[in-house]
Amino acid sequence: MTQTQVSIRAQTLIGAGVVLLALGLAAGAVSISSAAGYGGVGPNFLPWLVAVALFVCGCFMVWEARTGGFRALDEPAGAVQGHWAGFAWVSAGLLSNAALITTIGFILSCTLCFVLAVQGLRGAEGRADRRPVAWLKDAAIGLAISAPVFWMFTKFLAINLPGLTSSGWL
Repeated sequence: MTQTQVSIRAQTLIGAGVVLLALGLAAGAVSISSAAGYGGVGPNFLPWLVAVALFVCGCFMVWEARTGGFRALDEPAGAVQGHWAGFAWVSAGLLSNAALITTIGFILSCTLCFVLAVQGLRGAEGRADRRPVAWLKDAAIGLAISAPVFWMFTKFLAINLPGLTSSGWL
């Protein structure tokens, strides 16, 4: 089997994976209520929209792969192998956010997620900075991002997110 055949097979599998992802999203959208809400659309509108868009893109990717492969691809950039330490930092951030959001609230758990993810991404670029001042700066930026998001959702959109206190501000 030539390199081109392997590449076309891999590209076809990627397109088929996108189609399967779209079908899975559509299957999940079936279980969401379709009762119309604000603006006449229900909560299942966006999942259906994304499922249809993914399905169309996936079918196009399969067609593109089967008719000669993805065209005009640039040479891969970046490292030859993945940066596993960076992956671990980002994963730890996401998992800690999921585990702690109901305990320490949205703002603090998202801030922690941001700090850990930034450490991983910087490390992957070869710019790891483990000094306490860098951690504090990252925490301040994470707080400056997550607090307004929390307040926007809870105060202006009336969507309940887990808070640290019952006041609705933390």
